Amino acid sequence: MSLGNVVKVEKIEHVLRITIDRPEAFNALNSQILDELIAAFSAAGSDAEVRAVIITGTGERAFIAGADIKEMINKAPHEARSFAGKGHLLCKTIEDLQKPVIAAINGVALGGGCEIACACDIRISSDKARFGQPEVGLGILPGWGATVRLARIVGQGVAREMIFTGKRLYPEEALRVGLVNAVVPADGLAEEAMKVANSIASQGPFAVSGAKRSMNKSVYLDTDAACEVEMDLFGLCFSTLDQKAGMAAFIEKRQPEFQGR
Repeated sequence: MSLGNVVKVEKIEHVLRITIDRPEAFNALNSQILDELIAAFSAAGSDAEVRAVIITGTGERAFIAGADIKEMINKAPHEARSFAGKGHLLCKTIEDLQKPVIAAINGVALGGGCEIACACDIRISSDKARFGQPEVGLGILPGWGATVRLARIVGQGVAREMIFTGKRLYPEEALRVGLVNAVVPADGLAEEAMKVANSIASQGPFAVSGAKRSMNKSVYLDTDAACEVEMDLFGLCFSTLDQKAGMAAFIEKRQPEFQGR
């Protein structure tokens, strides 16, 4: 299935794979593609069969090379802010999705591409990937959340160096600073991403969703308030059939069959 000409969507049992298919432009994103991606992630959120999502790009050169500069170059300030808002909406849709999102980073993840990866829950890198926020070299600053999310992932020092200098990270350095969870050979990236997604999909869907919600909220709360959120969501699990099924399966020494209810 495809949304428009660029965003391809494929559901494999409980995993939804979203692929940006614009290799001739290094999978750069314009307004139309942003709209298609927002629609794809929104649809994933309302599909009860989907338990994990993978986002990737076509080819080995680029995951997402950022926003389409040809579209941006002549924008007025209010138009540029509106365009930034659309990128922020996509990243927030990914971040708030009640299902884990895995970025399978098959090539360069620059600018908006790095920002979208940062909005995902898990980042798996090809050994051919590169990461960076090169916006200052274009006379602009990051506009889709790098000044916020990147620093939370790699720390203020690394994030400021990347943003202020446009420095690019190779996969092993990205792994060292915590920007990615794993680095794998390019020809094994799709398999590894699916392996992680299937592992997530085999768990209790309500529990995984609650864990993501709790972790997202904890970023903005003090420790006591964050722990209150966790306890509330923990308690809610005991209103589900999945909690009964999971604990019964444990006692009976068998694999649980979760229904997402």
